[in-house]
Amino acid sequence: MHAVLDRHGLVTRGRQRNHFKAEGTGLSRPDHPNDLWCVDYKGEFMLADRRYCYPLTITDFASRYLLCCEALETTKESFAFTVFERAFKDFGLPRAIRSDNGVPFASNSAFEIRLPAISTVHAVLHRHDLVNRPRRRHKAQGTPLSTTRTPNDLWCADYKGEFMLADRRYCYPLTITDFASRYLLSCEALLTTKEIYAFGVFERVFKEFGLPKAIRTDNGVPFASRSAFFGLSKLSVWWLRLGIQIERIKPGHPTQNGRHERMHLTLKKEATKPPAKNFLQQQAKFDRFIKVFNQDRPHQALAMKYPGELYTCSPRPYTGLSDVEYPFHDRTITVTECGRICIGRRKINLSQVFAGQDVGVKEVEEKIWLVTFMHYDLGFFDQELGTVTSAENPFGAKVLPMCSV
Repeated sequence: MHAVLDRHGLVTRGRQRNHFKAEGTGLSRPDHPNDLWCVDYKGEFMLADRRYCYPLTITDFASRYLLCCEALETTKESFAFTVFERAFKDFGLPRAIRSDNGVPFASNSAFEIRLPAISTVHAVLHRHDLVNRPRRRHKAQGTPLSTTRTPNDLWCADYKGEFMLADRRYCYPLTITDFASRYLLSCEALLTTKEIYAFGVFERVFKEFGLPKAIRTDNGVPFASRSAFFGLSKLSVWWLRLGIQIERIKPGHPTQNGRHERMHLTLKKEATKPPAKNFLQQQAKFDRFIKVFNQDRPHQALAMKYPGELYTCSPRPYTGLSDVEYPFHDRTITVTECGRICIGRRKINLSQVFAGQDVGVKEVEEKIWLVTFMHYDLGFFDQELGTVTSAENPFGAKVLPMCSV
């Protein structure tokens, strides 16, 4: 911590009354020149002009070669720097230098470290990823689930359980299906469930088939996050920016995504047993399975039709992200890469899932700010207390009022 603060010029030192007790170091006895130099000041003496002379001498330990004997006016280190720099240029650098504990070779003063304000220390350490903040934990509860018979109204996505290939590497198949037609849009063999790989898969599928109205997933990574508002992740935030609604099943209820899980059972039997030798061959097996599943396998739930007969591409093309505007808010702020927004001198920790996104802030009461992403209210920031209170979950189940009879 001291090194990080010192690099930013935030450490001041003051002398203490107590002194450092010199104890010496381990001494070596090398046999080769330039392994060790010896330096010292020969005791001062008075010249004829009544001024004192302080000879600084440098010798090589092994050869006893006198490298330098410089007459100096004082023992201040600024003069010693010049002498040593010239010696280094003439003879090169030694491996070690032996000296006594006097000035300027050593200092007998200890130092105390005076730290800056706590907030400054925290900001510097956080900038270097040295702060472990208690994470905001979101308890997954699921969202309202829809049903449809129109293609592209709802897609389902999930990772089929990982399995080991013949080369001892694990494969994580990411699968995407259309809810109404059961059309298998993608089955991609991935190295990991990290969101950066999922982004590439979904972008390719969006470019090929267009955008759905909603996507249903479970509450696992990378579809959801336990440490962000309402369990949002970078992937789900991207979907919202594209105008795609998110649906999540309840934890421990895979039957709520039963059509997709049934496809996983067929996939497991026909494309993973036995596993391929490597990712390239496994992806080839997945590609063959996609063709058979969509074009050659009739489904009883589809009146013995093929998914390829029912599915059509979405009328909503993928054109990238459009700008977000907040005309009814006081200001628009871009979230930093570390997941913060700044209001005055206060810094609000939202979440890194919103990094680079624009949010709107509006003062709803004195020093109480509402933070909004798109048309979703995230929470309320108390500028005096520096606390953030989460707003009502816009993705949670809605309780409808009872009708009078």
